[in-house]
Amino acid sequence: MIAFVAAVLVVVLTSAGQIDISVDTRRAPKTAANFLSYVRRGYFDGGSFFRTVTTQPDNQPRNRVKIDVIQATHNAKAHPRLAAPVAFESTSETGLRHRDGTVSMARDAALNTAQTDFFICVGAQPSLDDGGARSKDHRGFAAFGQVVHGMDVVRKIHSSPQSEQQLRPPFTIERIRIELHPTNSAPR
Repeated sequence: MIAFVAAVLVVVLTSAGQIDISVDTRRAPKTAANFLSYVRRGYFDGGSFFRTVTTQPDNQPRNRVKIDVIQATHNAKAHPRLAAPVAFESTSETGLRHRDGTVSMARDAALNTAQTDFFICVGAQPSLDDGGARSKDHRGFAAFGQVVHGMDVVRKIHSSPQSEQQLRPPFTIERIRIELHPTNSAPR
């Protein structure tokens, strides 16, 4: 019988250290495929974790609903053209929730606008789930993975010097690579 893979391990090498992410290709297939396509094509190599949103100290004075996340982007100089935005998969569709270490796609105010930027939650962030109050449309954000190793690196980035949420300096994504991570197998 053929084994199937429900998750893919993505290793993110940053100037702050290594972060390992389990990408859920079964429950968030569209979002996972979008992210993995950019990883395979090297779009994040030379990109950065450029943003930290914090409650302590509060660097989001204009937001009524506070969150704690770090945000990454692709290397725009090397890859100025992006694919079309991915169709939005809500947390009510996928069953995934924004907990400590959840990886999710950043988006504009409108649905179906996520492309490359992703964020990692620091602590539980239920206001980012479908029905949560952080987004004006209350649809939340598309979670697609979980940090399985390296939350110490995430917390280091999160607590680093910033000015108006922009990390000073940003943390370079040196390389992202994919390693298969079989979490489910068909009977043999």
